[in-house]
Amino acid sequence: MPGADEAGWNPYSTWTASPDQTRIWIRCRADLDWLRNIVQPGVQVTSSAAYQIYVNGRAVGGNGNLGSGNFSANTIRSYSLEKSTLASQPALLAVRITWGFPVLSGFVQASPVGISAGDRTVLDALRDRLVLARVRANLNDLICFGILGTVGFVLLGLFLTDRSRFDLLLLSVHSLSLAAIYGSRFSNAALADYSTSINVAIYAVATSLAILSRAWIAFVLAERRMSLLFWGPLSFLILRDFAAAIGAFVPVNWSSGLGAAISSTSGASYYATILCTVAPFVAFWPYNRIRRSMIPIAALCMAWGAFMAVFFVSGAATLGGRLSHWASLMVSAELFVTLSVIVTLMGLLFREQRRAVLERAELAGEMASAREIQQYLIPEKLPQIAGLAVKSVYLPSRDVGGDFFQVLPNAHDGSTLIVVGDVAGKGLKAGMLSALIVGAIRTALQFTDEPAEILALLNGRLQGRGLVTCLALRIDPNGGVRLANAGHLPPYVNGKEMALEGSLPLGAAQGIAFDTVGLQLAPGSSLLLISDGIVEARSASGELFGFERTASLSTRPAEEIAARARDFGQEDDITVLTLTFSPSEWAPA
Repeated sequence: MPGADEAGWNPYSTWTASPDQTRIWIRCRADLDWLRNIVQPGVQVTSSAAYQIYVNGRAVGGNGNLGSGNFSANTIRSYSLEKSTLASQPALLAVRITWGFPVLSGFVQASPVGISAGDRTVLDALRDRLVLARVRANLNDLICFGILGTVGFVLLGLFLTDRSRFDLLLLSVHSLSLAAIYGSRFSNAALADYSTSINVAIYAVATSLAILSRAWIAFVLAERRMSLLFWGPLSFLILRDFAAAIGAFVPVNWSSGLGAAISSTSGASYYATILCTVAPFVAFWPYNRIRRSMIPIAALCMAWGAFMAVFFVSGAATLGGRLSHWASLMVSAELFVTLSVIVTLMGLLFREQRRAVLERAELAGEMASAREIQQYLIPEKLPQIAGLAVKSVYLPSRDVGGDFFQVLPNAHDGSTLIVVGDVAGKGLKAGMLSALIVGAIRTALQFTDEPAEILALLNGRLQGRGLVTCLALRIDPNGGVRLANAGHLPPYVNGKEMALEGSLPLGAAQGIAFDTVGLQLAPGSSLLLISDGIVEARSASGELFGFERTASLSTRPAEEIAARARDFGQEDDITVLTLTFSPSEWAPA
């Protein structure tokens, strides 16, 4: 509308972006008659906003979406002009602008709209020269982006191979976040042609993750929980930045208020960020209790925190190299310091990891030795016993189990002592206690072969050392059985669970009297002795293997019973002994 009345309009030089005025028109007049003699006449617009440009009422180009205010980071664009467009002189140039969330929230610096006219080739060349100069000036960002990204992925790979190293994950997150921040800065400097909203979202999320991981890693390295002092400011910064990430993609009518609110919190976020830099000083307090191997790591973290405090106090994080020489030097120093700290931390952590690996290897060797010792205590080959066929299966849930059993024939009277038990707990401690019990059983057998007396002797040895369920029985050559129980699962006789009165486990109390129960086995009779790893096997859905399934399998071979429980879902050590009685003549050895 070349004839529109502009009498009530304000000079553009006096206007500033405001959430209350997100859409404006800018009009100016210029003598462009000289462009008619140029082969490729054009106009170039520099604007950090979504816009459309018109010359003498005809649209010639634009950048971004006027509805959302989103625009490309390629903020310097050239457009060709038809010579017929320049028929009217002076030419009227009109620019329709939408100031969107990136500008209103302060994530993108609002800059005056610049319009240049001339030969399109020259305009493009001037833009390319400017881009080249900006790329050279921000080459550190590109190098830092590449190094940090590589380091971040290396750390992430190391964490995936050892999920217990949460410190490596935090260092990876910090490195990748900084890589995203520096990549975003470099893309802006290079006028990359991609969405500013995406740029704002990446920058906001990466900033939150960088601040969070930098504060958190100090507490992880100090092996302490994050202090409540930091969760408040960190939560505020995370909510602010994630709100910015969401606001970058909504229409300008919705985002204008959110952008103004976020912009108004810049002061609070500034102080919250500075507060988070002191996290290493709190994490490693008191300093006199830092163990010697952690002193270099603690000192490095605190030096890093001190530098970042100076960095944010100086305003370098927001000013960059645009407004002060001091801020530009601080940005360059931050690149060097951050890379140096992360690389040095990697070296120190790898040293700690190497020490941990050596300790694990030593522990693995000790576990292997314990497992080897336990294999001697758990008989792989059972003795040949006249009239009694014994089969066994032992499946520990860990490298070293807590179940134990012994099958000890007596050459003097042809009887056989069988002891089955389960130490409360799992792992190495339970395995060592089971080794003690096996030794005690063999020692007790030198004095008595009565099951109740053996349990009483074991109970005395176990006072204060733990709880153990145990079943002891003596089988004579004629099939007579004498049995005593200390809290263990009753045996199954010919497929039926034997009824026994309840009893306390070994080690529960001093001076427990254990009852003896008698039983006569007929020819072909079978006995099943198990540990609770059978009935307590649990499926993925949480269902127990239970007593009914155990009873239904109680006459099956030991290998089948153990395999069924293991496949159902083993959670504890599994021990199965099956005995079949067949009368035979016994003669002293």
